[in-house]
Amino acid sequence: MTELNAEHARRAIVEHTGRLAEAAAVAGPGAAVPTTPEWTIADLVEHVGQTEHWVAEMIERRITDPMQLPTEMAALPADSGEWRAWLSESAQRVVSACSDDALDAPVFNAAGDERSGTRFWLASVLNEAVVHGFDAANAANRPTAIDADIAAALISNHLRMLTSPTWEMRRAESAHALRGTGQTLQWLATDTADDTGAWFVERLPDGARWRPGTQQADVTVTGPAGSLLLTMTRRLPLTDRGATDLSVDGDTGLVQHWLDNTAHVAD
Repeated sequence: MTELNAEHARRAIVEHTGRLAEAAAVAGPGAAVPTTPEWTIADLVEHVGQTEHWVAEMIERRITDPMQLPTEMAALPADSGEWRAWLSESAQRVVSACSDDALDAPVFNAAGDERSGTRFWLASVLNEAVVHGFDAANAANRPTAIDADIAAALISNHLRMLTSPTWEMRRAESAHALRGTGQTLQWLATDTADDTGAWFVERLPDGARWRPGTQQADVTVTGPAGSLLLTMTRRLPLTDRGATDLSVDGDTGLVQHWLDNTAHVAD
C-alpha cells in the first residue's frame, strides 16, 4: 500500500489546484462540468477554494470539537480573472497549515479513523484537488495526468473513508449496500512499484473491509493507478476500456454494484 508522503502531498495540492485554475480559465465560468452534472466551472472553483481555506482555518486553530468548526466560507471573487490567484492563495494556505509540526497535532478527524486530524485532512484536500482537477480538465477538454503514487495513496484514502466509522453513521445507505456474505474484490495498479498498488476488499455481513496486498478474488480490476482512482470516484466508466485501459477479470456485476453504491466522490 502506498502511504501518503506529506511533502509530496503538499506539492501535489499546489500543482493540481494550479492545473484546475488553468482549466477553469480555458473552460469559462459558466461552462458545464460533465462529471459533476449539477455544477458549473464557477461552482467547482468556489467549492475547491472554499474547502482549502476552511480546512486551513481548522488546522491553524487546532480545532478538535466538531461543534466549533468554522462557519464562514471564503468568498469567491466576482471577477473570474482573479480566480487563479485566489486558488493559489487557498492552496498555499492549506499546505502551510499542514506543516510537519501540525501533522500529529490534535485536530478533528471527520472519518473517525486512526489517523491524526491533519493527516486525514491533508489526504482529503489532495483528493479534492486531484479529482476536481480532473473535472475541470474534462470540462475544458484538456488532457490530465495523475502520478501513480499520488493516485495509489488516494485509492487507499478512498477505501479508508468507505470503511470508516463515520461512513457507517453518515452514509448508512451506502455502508449497508456494501455489506455482503464474503464476496471479494481486488484492485491492481500496473504502474506502481512492487506491491504498493494492490487493494483487497471483502464484503462481510457486518460491513466491508479492505487491506493492502493481493489475494484470490471474485473480481479483479487491473490498470493504471490514475484510471483506477477515477473509476472508483465515478469519473470514468468501468467498461470504457478506451478511456481507462482497465481490464476486469471475474464478476463485473459485483464491481459495478460496488461503484454504484459508493458515494465518496470528492463532493
